[in-house]
Order: sequence, then structure tokens, then C-alpha cells
Amino acid sequence: MTRHVYSCPLRWSDMDAFGHVNNVVFLRYLEEARIDFMFRLAPGDGSTSFTGGSVVARHEIDYLRPLVHRHEPVTVESWVTKIGAASMTIAYEVKDDQQVYVRASTIVVPYNFAEGRPRRISAEERSVLEEYTDRTSDQQATAAVAA
Repeated sequence: MTRHVYSCPLRWSDMDAFGHVNNVVFLRYLEEARIDFMFRLAPGDGSTSFTGGSVVARHEIDYLRPLVHRHEPVTVESWVTKIGAASMTIAYEVKDDQQVYVRASTIVVPYNFAEGRPRRISAEERSVLEEYTDRTSDQQATAAVAA
């Protein structure tokens, strides 16, 4: 299983009055990493895979520790934990070399904006997503919530 790695800079405007990254800003970090991830998945060569739109159906975020301002970027690792017929779940860790600050997941739905409705994940997209799939992390998260 491969993880997508995105280097995310911290901006001065990301900080709140207490000097750490505001909780809402983490959604922006996840968005930046997810968009980078999806654009890198697009196979090119005339393929239409990953070229249409998508919408976010759900976010879940666990804030593990505060992230204070610094000049070094954080790393956002992304991978797939579930592939359905018309949705996928992407998991993330926002971290540096020493610690993990946030664990999160997003349910993404491929969307046909011209028709105004969700669309199914193609066989080619599923094949590419499988390379980034780790279902054990999704099962572990579910078990932790149930405990």
C-alpha cells in the first residue's frame, strides 16, 4: 500500500489568538492534500479517469495535539480505506518527524456536474485507487470508536 505525501506550509493566517493552527484550518490542509492526491492519480494519455468533479460527503477529524506556528511545513499523508460503487474514503495523518497532530477521514463522491448527480467509480479509477488502499486502518478506527 502506497501513501500519498504532501508537504503543507503553515501560513501566519492559519494561527488563532492562542498561537496554534485553528481547528478549521486543518480542513484546508486536508483539502490541499486531497486535491494534490487526486490530480496525481489522473493517468493522462486521454483517459477521463479522475478528471470530473467530486464532492465531499463527510469529514471526521481527531485533533491529537496542538500545532504551533513554525517555518517548516507539515506532512499530510493520504491513503484510501474504502472504495464503494460511488464513493471512496480517504484517510489522513497531519504530522512531522516527531508526532502526529491530526488523524482524519473524508468520504468523497465522484460527481457529474453537467448532470447534477453522483457518478459511479470507473474500473480504471478503482484499479488506481487500489494501489493506495489500506483497509486495516479503517477497521482499526472503527474498532477504536466502538471500544
